[in-house]
Amino acid sequence: MLTASLVRRTYYLLTAGNTLAGSLIWGINTIFLLDAGLSNLAAFAANACFTAGMVLFEVPTGVVADLWGRRVSFLLGTVTLAGTTGLYVWLWRLHAPFWSWAVVSLLLGLGFTFFSGAVEAWLVDALAATGSTEPLEAVFARGQVVGGVAMLTGSVAGGYLAQLTDLSVPFLARAGVYLLMFVLAAFLMRDLGFTPDRSLPPVARMRRIAADSVRYGWRVRQVRLLMLAVPFTGGVGVYVFYALQPHLLDLFHDERAYGIAGLAAAAVAGAQIAGGLLAERIGRLFPHRLTAYLALETAGVLALVGLGLAGQFWAALGLIVVWAVLASAGMPLRQAYVNGLIPSQQRATILSFDSLMASTGGVVTQPALGRVADVWGYPASFLVSSAVSACALPFLVKARNGDAAGSTVPAAAPDERAAERHE
Repeated sequence: MLTASLVRRTYYLLTAGNTLAGSLIWGINTIFLLDAGLSNLAAFAANACFTAGMVLFEVPTGVVADLWGRRVSFLLGTVTLAGTTGLYVWLWRLHAPFWSWAVVSLLLGLGFTFFSGAVEAWLVDALAATGSTEPLEAVFARGQVVGGVAMLTGSVAGGYLAQLTDLSVPFLARAGVYLLMFVLAAFLMRDLGFTPDRSLPPVARMRRIAADSVRYGWRVRQVRLLMLAVPFTGGVGVYVFYALQPHLLDLFHDERAYGIAGLAAAAVAGAQIAGGLLAERIGRLFPHRLTAYLALETAGVLALVGLGLAGQFWAALGLIVVWAVLASAGMPLRQAYVNGLIPSQQRATILSFDSLMASTGGVVTQPALGRVADVWGYPASFLVSSAVSACALPFLVKARNGDAAGSTVPAAAPDERAAERHE
């Protein structure tokens, strides 16, 4: 019998394992693609194909989560990511053409869509079923700290592992960790507080998911405005993180100092830990969750401007930390607010649709910003990134001004009537 404490520990373990696996290559991914013979445009276009895969497969994998459960969805994600990571190494060894990177990147996106929405929905429903009274912000923030520690470990280890061996070894290690997570989740993860709905065939279920996404997500004004903002912030966030790797190597004047590239990812990881620890405190400084989130996003735009203007390695690294702390502190506030507006049965669906909106922004922004980096350099691309991020602010202002009750949104899952009151 799962208890609230065991549910939380399982969530933290899944978060740690997934983040560790992913972060083993986060510090060197762009360098890996460039080493395979791709240009900046092609490298970020490959990343955009990964993001496009997340857009294409969000709804079909949402069907998996709804028909067979969140546990099955998670297990499929680990296997898919282990296999496609291995394919990346094979393409690197072949110096394969761009089209093959595009195809495998799409399949990588498929792997991550099995995770998006499913794990968060599993946590919220399981906590509600076990009678947990702990605020969701606290659980999400603690999970973010756990993820930050795992990212710090993985990014540093991956960077120096590549420097001591070659660029493919962190990718092989990543595949191994995903297989280990498959075994752990198979034993520990159980759907609780959620009964899979198999009353409709898959195609009809996909139509239902699309309809539910509109009814419980898009038609809820505050959720809609947050979803309209996330393509700008989500797409820029992915680009900036991966562009930091070659940019810092340029500033460090050593193109093979892969450990420095890992240090950049580690700095973001440390900032994620700090942001998770600060989220609750920052939230209490403001009368409204969305006011706090808006303030953090605005400051993040200014940090990107500073990053574009910084010409020294340590100054750039410091601004990266500031930018990452701001983004990390805002995420638990946004998660708790959105989860407070959507009903349990549609939770995975709406959260997946939210991820889809973020991925849609990444499809457009990554190759475009990569082209800016090819033509004018990484600093110019960061300045353009700040302008793109600023496009999200008007939506957040409208969301804040339209919801006077945002500071008292309950942390537990609401019923359908709670969502409808915000239409």
